[in-house]
Amino acid sequence: MKTTNTPPSLPIDEFRATKILATVGPATDSYELIRDVIDAGANGIRMNFSHGTHEEHARRIAWVRKATKELGKPVAIVQDLQGPKIRLGDFEGEIKVTKGQELRFKKDVEYVEGGAIPIQFDLSKKVKRGERMMLFDGKVVTTITSVKNGTVYARADNDGILLQRKGINLPDTDFGGDVITKKDTEDAAFGSTQDIDYVAQSFVQGAEDVRAMRKILRNLGSSAKLIAKVETQAAIDNIDEIIAESDVVMVARGDLAYETSPEVVPVLQRKIIGACRSAGTPVIVATQMLASMTESTEPTRAEVSDIATAVIVGTDCVMLSEETAAGNYPIQSVQAMRRVIKYTEQNRPVAAVFLDARERQATMQEAIGTAVVELADKVGSKAIVAETKSGATAMQIASLRPDGPLIAVTSVQTVANQLCIVYGVKSYVRPDDKHAARKLTDWLKTNKVLKKGDIVVTASGQYPGVVGTTDTIKVRLL
Repeated sequence: MKTTNTPPSLPIDEFRATKILATVGPATDSYELIRDVIDAGANGIRMNFSHGTHEEHARRIAWVRKATKELGKPVAIVQDLQGPKIRLGDFEGEIKVTKGQELRFKKDVEYVEGGAIPIQFDLSKKVKRGERMMLFDGKVVTTITSVKNGTVYARADNDGILLQRKGINLPDTDFGGDVITKKDTEDAAFGSTQDIDYVAQSFVQGAEDVRAMRKILRNLGSSAKLIAKVETQAAIDNIDEIIAESDVVMVARGDLAYETSPEVVPVLQRKIIGACRSAGTPVIVATQMLASMTESTEPTRAEVSDIATAVIVGTDCVMLSEETAAGNYPIQSVQAMRRVIKYTEQNRPVAAVFLDARERQATMQEAIGTAVVELADKVGSKAIVAETKSGATAMQIASLRPDGPLIAVTSVQTVANQLCIVYGVKSYVRPDDKHAARKLTDWLKTNKVLKKGDIVVTASGQYPGVVGTTDTIKVRLL
């Protein structure tokens, strides 16, 4: 275990609560660029396993850990699994589609004009007559008319074109638990040998999918926490049970917009954030938050508003995808997102209201968390300092969205990393000690992060290093 000995460069009043998760890829494929992304404000780094080789990902993981040591800043690494990404197969040129035209689709056929269109997944075993099949990011919508001998027949509902390898969305289709692919299993096995903190599961449809992936991770001996990506209609229908089974939830707005409709997504996003906050489950908002900055040095006003709205509603974390993985301005994208978050947090004109843990029957842990936050508010605390072995105490307090920073003290480096994408948490690694919170507070005062006369509220347990024993709340005047 290595302690985190680098003090913050900002006074505690300027800590940022909402975290940034940045995807790395070809645009950030060097140690220097990854270091700059982290230094610019990224709290987590996402590795998209839909692209790249294991060797490339291992190299980037090593770069992230090297940068965190150099910068003295814990960072969460997220392995994002591809899932059953269903795409059109290979064919030359484009296929023109006219409204009312009958189309045929079959796995791995060789395309000839007017014949069956190749697809990369045998949909004939999953789809049913009357279900929608949306092609090329929803540009061509079809309705399935029949399934015969491994061929899917569908009627085009609009004019358009099809290009090879473009995605297919099936908002009405039940995949019956088959959302974990062979590639996902192989990638998860690789991830279990690497220093990662989270595994993100794609196209989750229900709690059974999350349980199946958790069993795989457990059998691999992985300590990574599990992120459920909400991007299907089935996931929306089963959202409460998915939240209950997951460590973190991601609102993956790209495919979710195709599976539902674009105008539905903002309302769903708000509802999911509220449900996660009520359950004490961290939540990430993702997809196209700064899409224009793949080619522009400045965001659009709509993008700024999108980020600010997510912050006001209370997401734990916002994510950059192609902006930092493949865009022309990865560092500027992180900096722009950071500026919007900081200004919004410092000038919140409104507050989102949800049913939270304080309005329902609470567990012991929830009750302690509520007492800590309410006490901190009443005494004007500059910060809350929570000792935590598993991260659960810090996550529970964070879900109540305290006004000031939440400083977590843990003896487990992985837990410190995992807390990096949780709202308002700044984590430090220290040995198990019944005085860990007091010693860290003294260290922050020595380094002028806190000052004489500041009030802090601490949450600790009488058995340091034992999970689930937080039972002591103290008020301390420095």
